[in-house]
Amino acid sequence: MEKLRLGIIGIGGMGTNHVNSLLNGLVPNMELTAVADIRQSRLVWAKENLPDTVFIFDDGKKLIDSGTCDAVLIATPHYFHPEYVIYALEHGVHAISEKPAGVYTKQVREMNEVAEKSDKTFAIMLNQRTNCIYRKLHEMIQSGELGEMKRVNWIITDWYRNQSYYDAAGWKATWDGEGGGVLLNQCPHQLDLLQWLCGMPVKVRAFCHEAKWHNIEVEDDVTAYMEFENGATGVFVTTTADAPGTNRLELTFEKGKIVCEAGKLIFDKLSANVREHCMIEKEGFKQPDCTRIEVETDGQNEQHVGVLKAFADHIIKGTPLVADGVEGIRGLTLSNAMHLSSWLDCTVELPFDEDLFLVELNKKRATSKKKEDAGIVFDTAGTF
Repeated sequence: MEKLRLGIIGIGGMGTNHVNSLLNGLVPNMELTAVADIRQSRLVWAKENLPDTVFIFDDGKKLIDSGTCDAVLIATPHYFHPEYVIYALEHGVHAISEKPAGVYTKQVREMNEVAEKSDKTFAIMLNQRTNCIYRKLHEMIQSGELGEMKRVNWIITDWYRNQSYYDAAGWKATWDGEGGGVLLNQCPHQLDLLQWLCGMPVKVRAFCHEAKWHNIEVEDDVTAYMEFENGATGVFVTTTADAPGTNRLELTFEKGKIVCEAGKLIFDKLSANVREHCMIEKEGFKQPDCTRIEVETDGQNEQHVGVLKAFADHIIKGTPLVADGVEGIRGLTLSNAMHLSSWLDCTVELPFDEDLFLVELNKKRATSKKKEDAGIVFDTAGTF
């Protein structure tokens, strides 16, 4: 196999972005052979804009059954990600899912169990793991050179969205259609990176404000506090209403502090372990000496294209994935825990009660209101 034949299920904003990447030759080891969507307007678009060599289906399962693809990319509304991944794997087709892995962990756990039994590849579009800044930081943490983590603060508010964004699709920003707001749509990447870099917290206390800044059902403003097993603490702040927004990740370790912001990785390196220094230094206010370093990276940041290249190469050559699909449950666990904490107005310990979460989610879904689909597809290029 020289090229992986890919079908894309769901050609809305993200699906269309992937279509364009393939048609423009940005993923040389992959070719687009089929697309599917249940919306007539998108099928018309596909017939008018895609080459005659691309098969068009009005249902994702028909695409999977057609034999036109070696693999499928799932870019549907969130609730359907596990359903299509499971169907693909059980019918001998490799699968890669857009984020998030699903809406609730119980559903995703069932998907992961199918994936573990399958001989087909399952990956997930966690494209921020391709960012050289986060890859280098992960490498530094894993090496042990920073010592134990003491604190993590992430303010990620550069997700500004107008009301027109939420009004564009009938499923968006509803509990029954999307299953959540900024945590489930914009922040899966940051929540994945949070656990990838820092590990999973053991406690979460969150405040998820619903419809605070937009006419929507779901949360558009979140502040969460976390505790980790080693005693480290963390704060995660996000919204889709701040302009201009901020993306600043600050991590404090025993041997220094690292700030990720504006495409730079700044390391304030201490001359001594601060915990040890604290116990032996006789002068009451004297800190360890500190050297500021701008950490060099390889400069590579391929994002979605990099994930797709790695997916194809893994199937063709056996090389590593950017993110195994079963890892998607970790970031989702964080967003589920934040939602549950806010809904119940209490601290949630991880692992949490998945059945209780589903009960509470279904209460939200029961009150969810249907809204008209405006049929607008925004260009999502560069919005990661």
